[in-house]
Amino acid sequence: MSHPIWSAVDRYLNDLFVPPDDALDAALAASAAAGLPDIQVSPPQGKLLHLLARIHGARNILELGTLGGYSTIWLARALPPGGRLLSLEYEPLHAEVARANIARAGLAEVVEVRVGACLDTLPQIAAEGRGPFDLIFIDADKENYPAYLAWAIELSRIGSLIIADNVVRQGAVIDAADARPNVIGARNFNALLANDPRLVATVLQTVGGKGHDGLAFGLVVSTRQEKKRVGE
Repeated sequence: MSHPIWSAVDRYLNDLFVPPDDALDAALAASAAAGLPDIQVSPPQGKLLHLLARIHGARNILELGTLGGYSTIWLARALPPGGRLLSLEYEPLHAEVARANIARAGLAEVVEVRVGACLDTLPQIAAEGRGPFDLIFIDADKENYPAYLAWAIELSRIGSLIIADNVVRQGAVIDAADARPNVIGARNFNALLANDPRLVATVLQTVGGKGHDGLAFGLVVSTRQEKKRVGE
């Protein structure tokens, strides 16, 4: 559940750091008009993704879960000349709306939206040699987050950054009695993220207009399972 002060602070931060933007505002409006769920990242989170992609110098980005393309636009705008973003979306309607939003933002030449279940599409991407990706953003169905993490590492290199949204689930991840598939998926994802020796990782709780949740961050430090964790 959201708290009034969280939403008020979000509005304050939006006014300071995320001024009106025709393409982003139109993407939100078009997504709402098409009946897409209002579950995209918040504007401050979108800008965080943009900043992280720029800081990281990401040239090749993979996104799992396009929705209406809001986070896609933020990430794609961080790409340097020649950079590419591949976004995977299960729902054809979502992909159609996203492609229109991305085109309106002038990013159709650098973004590909591919339709299909991620667990079907990811092996195809690997077979095509589309990786390694510099940054991978996971924001799709939570039940499959553990499998998505495995694929993200597979499609990474040393130095790749993996980011995942919605990994706290309003605190439900600490309730062992909560057996909802999306909660189990997030809980198992967090455990794998914390214990995989190929990663240095953390999770930050987030609050805002969309309630209480969390963002996960994992830096790939080894591509070999037996290597010990470094940097700790």
